[in-house]
Amino acid sequence: MKKAIVAPSVLAADFSRFTDAVREAQEAGAEWVHFDIMDGSFVPDLTFGPKVIADLRHQTSIVFDVHLMVIHPEAFIERFVQAGADNITFHWEATVHTHKLLSTIRAAGKRAGISIVPSTPVSVLETVLPDLDIVLVMTVNPGYGGQTLIQGCLDKVKQLVHIRETRHLDFLIAIDGGVYDENIRTVCDAGTDIIVTGSAFYNAPDKRTLVRTWAQAAPLTEAKSLR
Repeated sequence: MKKAIVAPSVLAADFSRFTDAVREAQEAGAEWVHFDIMDGSFVPDLTFGPKVIADLRHQTSIVFDVHLMVIHPEAFIERFVQAGADNITFHWEATVHTHKLLSTIRAAGKRAGISIVPSTPVSVLETVLPDLDIVLVMTVNPGYGGQTLIQGCLDKVKQLVHIRETRHLDFLIAIDGGVYDENIRTVCDAGTDIIVTGSAFYNAPDKRTLVRTWAQAAPLTEAKSLR
């Protein structure tokens, strides 16, 4: 049985120790590490840019999962491609050039994703779902870590699972925000393929056990290999 991907988010790590944060994820058995790129406009906070990705890229083969939480993501796609991102996800709410951006990302040989905030319905993605590798459902309001998961957002995961099955599509479903040991079973039962975790991972006393138990709790869909 395939297992879910657990993707530690360095947003919750010590920013003065990025190399250690990525190493901790890899040593814990994670296959992806998640980078939240915040511009201080689409979301309130600022994080970092493509240079961080580029500087870390030569140190590891772990998948770099880049989440652009920025307005005008079209201005950043090429820079993160060149920096070494493996996956690039942008927000539906941040651009009117959705299909063009997906095509650009895929043409560069990267996995293309769209994220939606809690107030955005799944229905907005109807026409572009065949062009997606990843749908990232925000289960908190984006901008900072340590929030409580909004339970109603898991209904979006269930909707996406149903759409994928009925339309015979092969995108993967990720969630980001508020996932902890206490709700991991509910998250997995909804049909989540990829679990982004920040505070829960970097505060965990046994990170390897967290990755193993969370991955086993959510068997990955057979639709698309992530390796």
